[in-house]
Amino acid sequence: MTAPTHPLPTEPTPGPPQPTPASVPAPHAAESTPAAGPALHPAESTTASVPAPASRKGVPGTAEPARGAASSSPVPGTAVQQGPAVDPARWPDVAAPPRASRLRTALAERIVRRALARLPLRARLAGAEDIGLGGPLMEIREPEAFFRRIGASGLIGFGESYMAGEWDAPDLVAVLTVLAGNAADLVPAPLQRLRPLWALRKPAAQLNTPEGSRENISRHYDLSNDLFALFLDGTLSYSSAVFRSLPATQDLLPAAQHRKIDLLLDAAGVGEGTRLLEIGTGWGELALRAAARGARVVSVTLSAEQRELARTRIREAGYEDRVEVRLCDYRQVTGAYDAVVSVEMIEAVGEEFWPVYFTALDRLLAPGGRVALQAITMPDDRLRASRSTYTWIHKYIFPGGLLPSTEAIERVTTGHTRLRTVRRSGYGAHYAETLRLWRERFTESSAQVDALGFDAVFRRMWTFYLAYSEAGFRSGYLDVQQLLLTRDQSPAQEAL
Repeated sequence: MTAPTHPLPTEPTPGPPQPTPASVPAPHAAESTPAAGPALHPAESTTASVPAPASRKGVPGTAEPARGAASSSPVPGTAVQQGPAVDPARWPDVAAPPRASRLRTALAERIVRRALARLPLRARLAGAEDIGLGGPLMEIREPEAFFRRIGASGLIGFGESYMAGEWDAPDLVAVLTVLAGNAADLVPAPLQRLRPLWALRKPAAQLNTPEGSRENISRHYDLSNDLFALFLDGTLSYSSAVFRSLPATQDLLPAAQHRKIDLLLDAAGVGEGTRLLEIGTGWGELALRAAARGARVVSVTLSAEQRELARTRIREAGYEDRVEVRLCDYRQVTGAYDAVVSVEMIEAVGEEFWPVYFTALDRLLAPGGRVALQAITMPDDRLRASRSTYTWIHKYIFPGGLLPSTEAIERVTTGHTRLRTVRRSGYGAHYAETLRLWRERFTESSAQVDALGFDAVFRRMWTFYLAYSEAGFRSGYLDVQQLLLTRDQSPAQEAL
């Protein structure tokens, strides 16, 4: 999964500490994500990531809340709400608002107030002043800190302000859906044209070279196997499901995940004796279902923990003789395959390497073979506008990620390969529902999350990530698509 970009003024701030690798099951999104798993997607000049869980259960309840943790008085007659206590060692950019000039903060406040006033929501500042046309409630408990963060680091500040408890919403997805649906118009046109001057660029350290990809993948997927198991279903699938009908319930999620996998395997023509390459192993569910069809599977991943768990599941299912899971970058794969399947992995490739990725697919595909992909996509105009912007998602969730557009995929495949898209199906509403089910399970598992050593700030961060991603799909800003690609066998292409 990855997340959509809502352009706001940005400025660099120091990043949180590097995580300590732990075993982590990865969403199919970057299983070589985003989305999530899915993702929504647009500051800072250094590489950042989620702090590893502490050896204790979160932040001690006796800790004094950092700046931004306590909230302002809410609506008269209600109790004062408190944000999370923030450990500055683990969350340096959340513990206190960054430095920002009065002019920059004032400009941010003016832009945000102007934007909120035109939106179908109700933003309540410090429990008193209301802004907006009416709709879901957004409670800005600490307006001064909220505006200062946005003035200093744009959308990164917006997310960090939520993590600090400086703003909240009874229906977070509803508020974020309004914002996602109006993302292109939140910043005035003159400032949009000056985006290259104020938008922070992605750190060079997040470039998806073979070494960089391994590091980027580890930062998301090596958090904790147990953490992902708390909110995923028994198939351990971290990518969009495909339901028979919507809305759905938790008990329908495993079958919907299998339906997604079967659609891809059917599109790729996977059956008895098929030589199948899977790029991005996840926890091995797709490889298991392909093996059950009689296919011979080679699956590659960049996560050692992921590989270990997938191999265990494959061995327990009795398919060791049919499935090989390699710790290997897609660029290093050799051989010829009748089918190639990759689920939400392109989001972790990086735009600079899209030609390399699709060239590898073309090179590895046997004559008459098929490629079936599942990919999270964003509008092409938003991709062009935000492709180099450094975002909250990059800093805290998916370093190095970028969602393609369908047009970008077409440009790359026609310009660099013999592959052509012959079929495409969209399931954006299904991803929104998948994310809702994940988010609800995560919320219900808060005590277990704490027991794993993750604190309240992490829980708010992860909740924001899941809600932010869900909002992207509910608003239509994001889509998830299954694409079938085959080789163009025209004379001109045969000559290549």
